Amino acid sequence: MGHHREQLVDLLQHRPSDPGLQTLINRVEQEHPTDLTSSADLLHGVWELRWSSSRQPWLKPTAGLENLQILDPVQGRGCNLLRLRGPLRSLGGIRVQAELKIADSTRVAVRFRQGGWIGPSLPNRQQLTLMRQVQQSIPAWLDITVLDQELRICRGNAGTTFALLRRNDLNLRTFLGV
Repeated sequence: MGHHREQLVDLLQHRPSDPGLQTLINRVEQEHPTDLTSSADLLHGVWELRWSSSRQPWLKPTAGLENLQILDPVQGRGCNLLRLRGPLRSLGGIRVQAELKIADSTRVAVRFRQGGWIGPSLPNRQQLTLMRQVQQSIPAWLDITVLDQELRICRGNAGTTFALLRRNDLNLRTFLGV
């Protein structure tokens, strides 16, 4: 696929705080532009945020937290999930659910619907939740700039760049109840 892309994936996996990531991300965006008209099916799945240009703590990867994005564009839905890593992940996390719509060859429109805390599952498989409706005042979107089976780079409506890697070990059904 390309030397720069392979180098980027390796850094995202093993050294996600490398200072050269922004430059490498820009280069891979130029070398491997995406077109959702032919590759939208690759969005489907569980993605982990590995790098972000944001200064917001909930949009930055950290060692003790998984920052996941679950996408099912065919069903028009997705969610962001921030949860603890390892055995404590069952205690719950913060989840924001959204409606998704592919708007054009690079853009996915996002309408946040509800967000809040999701807790552990009870013995009857019922999950504790404390969710509320999200009042989204401005349109949100993601411009997908690079997309393949393993790597996704996107830019949000606030100008933030995100680099995510697919998590094949996690099942979309677990998060969206499909």
